[in-house]
Amino acid sequence: MTWEETIIYIRTLPEYQNLIHDAYLDEDLLKNVNRFKNSEEYKATLSFIKQFSPQATKLLDIGAGNGISSIAFALDKFNVTAVEPDSSITVGSNAIRYVSDYYTLVNIQVIESYAEKLPFPDATFDIVYARQAMHHAQNLDLFVSEAFRVLKKGGIFFTVRDHVIHNNKEKIDFLASHPLQKFYGGENAFSITQYKNAFEKCGFEILITLSHFDSVINFAPKTEQEILATDTNLKDTFNKKFPFMSKFLFPLYKFYISARYGKINDESNMPGRLYSFIAQKN
Repeated sequence: MTWEETIIYIRTLPEYQNLIHDAYLDEDLLKNVNRFKNSEEYKATLSFIKQFSPQATKLLDIGAGNGISSIAFALDKFNVTAVEPDSSITVGSNAIRYVSDYYTLVNIQVIESYAEKLPFPDATFDIVYARQAMHHAQNLDLFVSEAFRVLKKGGIFFTVRDHVIHNNKEKIDFLASHPLQKFYGGENAFSITQYKNAFEKCGFEILITLSHFDSVINFAPKTEQEILATDTNLKDTFNKKFPFMSKFLFPLYKFYISARYGKINDESNMPGRLYSFIAQKN
């Protein structure tokens, strides 16, 4: 099955409705964009962009999919170029065109191409953004080097929600557990070392690495409050069970719970956990 065929099919299956919702893959394209634009993930993304590239205006969105991020950026006045090889109106470039026409946006263009061969001159963009795209690279080094080439000096490469594995066994486990791999077979993951080597080979300076629980950008659709609540709930349980014990003994209690049931908010048991990177072309 193609990616488009997979999404059309799983939309009909009750057990995939949460995935469709969380991945912004509903049939209603406008609803997807509006939900994403108001999400904690997008707000955090804008915050990082303002921190690391406050004067940026020209943004390239690689692997733009159905356009949730491209349209959101365009609505926020960036001059956006969306690159997406799939032409479908379900999950591809024509979905982006449809929503762009609805909003009568003049500050977005859509190009059907692959990240490994970007049809743009050197030093064109202030920001290259890739949401859930880099781990699909056919050639990771070329994917990253093309982003480097089209960025202006001082430009930012912001890669978001890419799958990370430690080793090949973990990659096998991840692919076996991924809910859509059995349909279209297009999932992939790399190690942190592979990602970082690809950045460093072409001259990027990695400014920040966000591990899975470092930011809502990665752990969405869970919210900041839900992540914090895990630890808070553990503290509440401790206080109820041991109301007269010193708060300084809580770390020992947490260590005991972690040893017996697994660490709290521990990504190490998550094959394919999500990471994001911000790198700069100096």
